[in-house]
Amino acid sequence: MDQQQLIIAVNQVMPFGKYAGRKLIFLPEPYLVWFNKTGFPKGKLGEQLALIYEVKLNGLEKMLLPLVIDEK
Repeated sequence: MDQQQLIIAVNQVMPFGKYAGRKLIFLPEPYLVWFNKTGFPKGKLGEQLALIYEVKLNGLEKMLLPLVIDEK
């Protein structure tokens, strides 16, 4: 995984569900744990969710917050 993919994953917006519109890095950990147990979606979004799950599981979330792009 390269840096650009990480930046894209951190800034990817959840396209569906209860947290639609929220950036993946800001999804609650229990939601990501649920995906981990039931299965991540297929494709790029699933890969990004799995990455963010690992980030949060390992306590690295705060380290990645500077990568968040503020879209005002």
